[in-house]
Amino acid sequence: MMYRCIFRAVSLILLWALPTFSFAQEERYYKITTLPIPEDAYLEVGALEMLPDGQLAVASRRGEIYLVRGAESEDAAERAEFTRFAHGLHEVLGLAYRDGWLYLVQRGEVSRLRDENGDGRADLFETVSDGWDIGGDYHEYAFGSKFDRDGFLWVTLCLTGSFSSDVKYRGWCLRVAPDGTVIPTCSGIRSPGGMGMNAAGDVFYTDNQGPWNGTCHLKHLAPGSFQGHTGSLKWYDEPSTREVVLAAMGPKPELPKSGSRIVDEAASIPELMPPVVSFPYDKMGKSASGIACDLSQGRFGPFTGQLFVADQSHSTIMRVFLEKVAGRYQGACFMFREGFASGNLALELTEKGQLFVGGTNRGWGSRGNRPFALERLDWTGETPFEIHEMRARPDGFELTFTKPLDAATAEDLAAFEMTSYTYIYQSSYGSPEVDHREVKIERAEVGGDGRSVRLFVDELTPGHIHELHLPGMRSSDGKPLLHATAYYTLNTIPEVESH
Repeated sequence: MMYRCIFRAVSLILLWALPTFSFAQEERYYKITTLPIPEDAYLEVGALEMLPDGQLAVASRRGEIYLVRGAESEDAAERAEFTRFAHGLHEVLGLAYRDGWLYLVQRGEVSRLRDENGDGRADLFETVSDGWDIGGDYHEYAFGSKFDRDGFLWVTLCLTGSFSSDVKYRGWCLRVAPDGTVIPTCSGIRSPGGMGMNAAGDVFYTDNQGPWNGTCHLKHLAPGSFQGHTGSLKWYDEPSTREVVLAAMGPKPELPKSGSRIVDEAASIPELMPPVVSFPYDKMGKSASGIACDLSQGRFGPFTGQLFVADQSHSTIMRVFLEKVAGRYQGACFMFREGFASGNLALELTEKGQLFVGGTNRGWGSRGNRPFALERLDWTGETPFEIHEMRARPDGFELTFTKPLDAATAEDLAAFEMTSYTYIYQSSYGSPEVDHREVKIERAEVGGDGRSVRLFVDELTPGHIHELHLPGMRSSDGKPLLHATAYYTLNTIPEVESH
């Protein structure tokens, strides 16, 4: 017992010191390059898109689009060239390229631009779709996706306010067809911070703490789903939208009970989609934002197919591993990289394995104290010792690692600490962590590959975040984990083993 108490105290000290240690070490594996934004460009980055000619399109919250030549080069910090491509737009928070057109999502519409005369500036502007309304409220952001496999753009619309909205389709996800037709796709959205697709082409968005959101989340935009906030459900009933909504979505979902837990409400409301991953508030940030999937086939390091999610408030990037259990996504999040110059909002991970990060802190505030920034993250070629994947099992979890393990530390139960908790699903703003319990790890077994560990626990709790600390874990060459904490959102316990 005394040994256990001493270990817990030492672990807490190590965990307190870990962010400083990690930040100092992260540069060894992933290097940040700052691109030189011109002095006359107030480039509050809202969206990014790599173009076929190698230029990077950068959209601003102030309604401008710049093209950056040389953004991918080794000497980009000195030689990247910025040219203003368009201006006079309205807070662009989505960019996508197709067939010679640059498509963009601004507050009131999906538009597309092109350079007809070849002078490097847009001279043809067209409206593709304006199937939603705006009322002038500060919060009426409209985030746009890349094109999906069917040629559709997806748009998530922030509520006019945190609690409800009388402005058409606010709090909804809409799909915009190639001909501009708007298709209601998901309801129940509060305040999105970014959108992205996984390797399978499924679409996700980040939603932020507030009413019906105890913390920030990554959510799956499954067509027909209710994402949890009741303030948008009125468009099922309004005469101007009822027929279209019912045809696309089916009947209006039942209202959830405030003060409950979201997995309990989802058990009786089929349309209600629990968060795929919950980001513990303040531990993993306060304003989840842009999403990027690593499709670089190893050029960005060992995390091919995983998602990277930015946090605007903490100026960080998190990493997310997803799996499907009982037909729905769930998974774990890990810290990945700190130290960005502004509040990270937009991400673009290229096929060459370069992650462009756009930042802004106007109105929101961020740890990175610059008002805006454009940066690039590159893998140095050296692999960090990290948890690679964390999968749920009927009786615990299975972890894989990026490097071979030291078996002695990997099987030492004193090297692990796990707790679980959740958030109140309620109509009031946010939630503290609730329903805490200690999770006893009864046995740890190293796999035959030398890179995995099975953790057998006394009890798993559906709907809980299972927070795991591994400060004592070491690789076979004696290195500690670069990031020694994982947070698994366990919506469903697997019934049988699956591989």
